Amino acid sequence: MPFRHRLLRLTAALALAAAASAALFAQVPTFKSGTEIVSLFVTVADAQGRLVPDLTKDDFEIYDNDKPQSIVYFENIIQPISVVVMLDTSGSMTGSISLLKQAAEQFLLRLLPADQGRVGAFNDKIQISAHFTKNRDELIGDVKELDFGNGTRLWDAVLTSLEELSGVEGRRVVLVFTDGDDTESRARLGTVIDKARMDDAMVYAIGLESNYFNGQRMVRSEPDGGLKKIADETGGGYFELKKTADLAPTFTRVAQELHAQYVMGFTPTQLDGKVHKLSVRLKKQGMTARARRSYLAAPDKYTIAPKP
Repeated sequence: MPFRHRLLRLTAALALAAAASAALFAQVPTFKSGTEIVSLFVTVADAQGRLVPDLTKDDFEIYDNDKPQSIVYFENIIQPISVVVMLDTSGSMTGSISLLKQAAEQFLLRLLPADQGRVGAFNDKIQISAHFTKNRDELIGDVKELDFGNGTRLWDAVLTSLEELSGVEGRRVVLVFTDGDDTESRARLGTVIDKARMDDAMVYAIGLESNYFNGQRMVRSEPDGGLKKIADETGGGYFELKKTADLAPTFTRVAQELHAQYVMGFTPTQLDGKVHKLSVRLKKQGMTARARRSYLAAPDKYTIAPKP
C-alpha cells in the first residue's frame, strides 16, 4: 500500500479513537490562578517502562515539603494539552533533519481534537509558528518550513516557548529536542526552570548524541546536561538517544505519555511565597511515579481552603 494511503488510514483511525474520548474532555477542570488546588500531572510506569493506566486515588500519596497531603481531586481520563514543539536545527543536525521532522510529525499526528500546538526551531535564531492551532495538517506544514542555522540557543528557545504558553489555560507542555550544548543563549537554565515552575508548565526533553562534519573534522556532540534537570523538575520525561532510528518511537512515546497521565490535586496549608518541594509516591511496589518536584506557594496563585 502506498505511504500516502497508509498515512491517510492512520490519520482516520486516530480521529475515530479521538472522537470516542472527546466527550471526556468537558469533564476536565481548568486550574486557574486563585484556585485552592495545587495540581499535579503524574506519569506512572512499571519496571519494564510500560505505562500503568488503571490506578486509583488510593494508590497515591502526595507530600508537600515532606508532609503528607490529602488528595482532594483525582481523575484518570485523557487530559487536553497545549504544546510547543521546539526543534534544534543547528548545523550539527544537517544530516538528520529529515528524520527529525518525520519524528516530530509522528508526535503531531497523535494530538487529539482538544489539543492545540505550535512548532518552532532554534539555532542562532529562534523561529516559531504564528499561533496555536488544533489543525494537525497545519502543524505538520509548519514543521516542513523550519529552517537551518548555526549555534544552539537552547535555553532561549525553551524560555520563548514558555512565554508563548503563558496565559493559556489548562495543561501547558514544551517538547524540546537538541543534540548539543547550549552555546549562545542569554537565558540561563535556572531562569527557565523558575519560569516553568511559576507557570506550572511541563518540559519534555529529547537529547541525541550525534557525529557530524563541522567543515574541518568529524565532531561528536552530546545533548546538554540541563535537559534532564529541567524535565525532572517539571515532571516531564527525558530521553537520551544514541541513534536517529530511535527518534520517531521516542516522539511517539511522548504523545502516549501525555495522553495517559493522572491528574490530582491538594489544597495547600501554607502560602509563604517560597518554593515547596513536591513528591508523589505509590503504595504499590514495582512502579515509579513522575511528577513536578516543586511549586511556588504564592498567595496570588493559590488560596488556602477554609478549615472545616
